[in-house]
Amino acid sequence: MYASIATALLGASALAAARPSEENKGWGTTSSSTTEYGAMPSSTQSKGWGWGNNGGSSTTSAADAGQSAFSFPLPNGFPNVSASALKDLEIAAQGVPGNGAAPMVSEDAKTSFRFIAFNELFEVAFFTELVNNITSGHYTVPNGQSANVLRALHAVQAQEEIHALGANNLLKANGANPIQPCKYDFPVDKFEDAINLASTFTDVTVGTLQDVQKTLAKDQDPVGTIQLIGSVIGQEGEQNGFYRNLNGKIPSALPFLTTSKREFAFSAINQNFVVRGSCPNLGDIKLPIFAKLDVLNVDPNQQPVNTTFKYAADNDNVYSGNPEDLSLVYINQQTLPIVLPLKMPQQNGNTLSFEADFPGAFPFHMNGLTIAVVAKGKDFKSVDDVAAATLFGPALIEIN
Repeated sequence: MYASIATALLGASALAAARPSEENKGWGTTSSSTTEYGAMPSSTQSKGWGWGNNGGSSTTSAADAGQSAFSFPLPNGFPNVSASALKDLEIAAQGVPGNGAAPMVSEDAKTSFRFIAFNELFEVAFFTELVNNITSGHYTVPNGQSANVLRALHAVQAQEEIHALGANNLLKANGANPIQPCKYDFPVDKFEDAINLASTFTDVTVGTLQDVQKTLAKDQDPVGTIQLIGSVIGQEGEQNGFYRNLNGKIPSALPFLTTSKREFAFSAINQNFVVRGSCPNLGDIKLPIFAKLDVLNVDPNQQPVNTTFKYAADNDNVYSGNPEDLSLVYINQQTLPIVLPLKMPQQNGNTLSFEADFPGAFPFHMNGLTIAVVAKGKDFKSVDDVAAATLFGPALIEIN
């Protein structure tokens, strides 16, 4: 029962609050090779991660360190996939993209599909490297499960490529530039940590795609786009049940999975996995990158109990007002935002440290993914309200 698989999720120095970094520019289209992925570099040195790392915040992250960075193209030419390579990719993915005409979508929908392409490119990089680390013997899969795990991950890697290709193809059909890949660095160096990380970012993806569906419906985009996103949510949920099961958890974490926002997922990936300055057109994605927030003392076997967590926010010219005007906000399941005061806030150098209660037991039963952010204000009626006022985050907490 791992608590902070968020440990693997965050570790870059803070970026300017609520605005894209000028250094972080880039994206990518996706596609994978069929059965051979080539030698992809992996991190062999433990690095400072971030939230829930049981030891304090770190000023150096995998993304900042830039060691052994993963970069495209793949051996099959991805992100530029030929017709024959695409056929091989579809065989590996066990299915094909939709073959209907691409719908014309709103400007905000373009932002959503830019984010999706960005997220899927990151996932392609992660699973390509994970597969290589297993096949090369760098990672040891326990209990003789290597063949079954590789069979699943080969398919997942190809499926993520098709997701990314689909998002970029829709952008191109709507006269928008496709998102190009960045370089990536993943702060894990063993199989169990990699699976924990995959589970956490998949949780965030599932929650964020809920937000995408909501914005598509609000803007009255074609209903087919909402249906399409629903199919991806289901596919990602199938994946996460597998990752959870590998780590001894029940496949389904919650009756209603935690929602998220595009801004939170975009910030988390940029803060923790993107090598700074490596993204060709990151600025095309009109979403903010918040400053970093770490939760410092989540126990690896944390249970959903009422407790207190310590936090550190990278407050480098982000907020200079009264800390009493800030709140620690938890997002868990489909409940209303849980808003709590910052206890004993202290500014030390560029770090704002504080404590906050975690009401993990009744009435919330905060299992699964909890997203924590620091926002300005105290009255938030929805996750949308929280995102609009966020300064620091997200910190990610996983329980059960």
